[in-house]
Amino acid sequence: MEVANRYVTLKTYIEGAPEESDFELKTSPLALLLDPASDEMIVKNLYVSIDPYQLNRMKRYSSSQKAGPGLEGITFGEEIKAYGVAKVVTSNNVEFEKGDVVVGFVTWAEYSKIRRNGVIRKLDPLGFPLSYHVGLFGYSGLAAYAGFFEICKPKQGEKVFVSAASGSVGNLVGQYAKLLGCYVVGCAGSKQKVELLKEKLGFDDAFNYKEETDLISTLKRYFPNGIDIYFDNVGAEMLEAAVANMNTYGRVAVCGAISEYTDPGKRAAPNMSDVIYKRIKIQGFLAWDYMGISEDFISTTSDNLRSGKMHPLEDISNGVESIPSAFVGLFRGDNIGKRMVKITEE
Repeated sequence: MEVANRYVTLKTYIEGAPEESDFELKTSPLALLLDPASDEMIVKNLYVSIDPYQLNRMKRYSSSQKAGPGLEGITFGEEIKAYGVAKVVTSNNVEFEKGDVVVGFVTWAEYSKIRRNGVIRKLDPLGFPLSYHVGLFGYSGLAAYAGFFEICKPKQGEKVFVSAASGSVGNLVGQYAKLLGCYVVGCAGSKQKVELLKEKLGFDDAFNYKEETDLISTLKRYFPNGIDIYFDNVGAEMLEAAVANMNTYGRVAVCGAISEYTDPGKRAAPNMSDVIYKRIKIQGFLAWDYMGISEDFISTTSDNLRSGKMHPLEDISNGVESIPSAFVGLFRGDNIGKRMVKITEE
């Protein structure tokens, strides 16, 4: 037996902002009967993650492509690896059987073939929707938790600034910070997002960065006594402005630099005298550096969700054909919360 498998591929290198024409939706026959000697399995994808870092894999060259498995450049015409939740259709892997729900690296496709050494595991939904395990309990959530608690080492009452605060990582950082008792301000790209941060997520304040012409003065207005922690998702001018307003021994967790991904000419250039004399720590990180704290992260986040102290933000499109537009929309700021695509019904 075989199925017609639809999947998204890359047609050309992307050096600026992505466009839907950079991608192609292909269909190929996929045999569901595996070679008995193989250790493979085939899964039917339920949800796949849409993440900004994928753009660096689509460039002719990016230093990030040498950073480890899953970050290497994408080959034209091949399925694109992505994090997701799926159901096993057939398996020659003794660790999995038909019907198992799994989470890990699949592809932007309706079906994915996973080898034994694939980064994937059985999923216990913990009573939550499966979509939560793509974002909240996935790498976005772990990045927020680890970057804030492990790198920034926050204390109650400290002043926290979060950029891209309505995005998949930023919204969670702000919620963790408020639960700890910090003063939290976020920035976002629309009035709707600013209102959501304050009214739904409980940020102390928020502003639309597109309406500001002098970011250093803007942050001075929101943090007259300085910033203790900056969680950076955008890089460039926002990082420069945050460092200019930071207190002595301030900490910066650099999770992303989305404003630089689409503009090779943009580079953050914080005042290094400030960094030295204020003893500011600036640290980049990857979520999977902190897999060792996954149990604490899942436990803490689950408890806060069940008690209503945290709120999920999800932005879900439907169908594999919507993947290109969902991805392109990330760089226009269309999404609110974690962007993903629902491939098929659970």
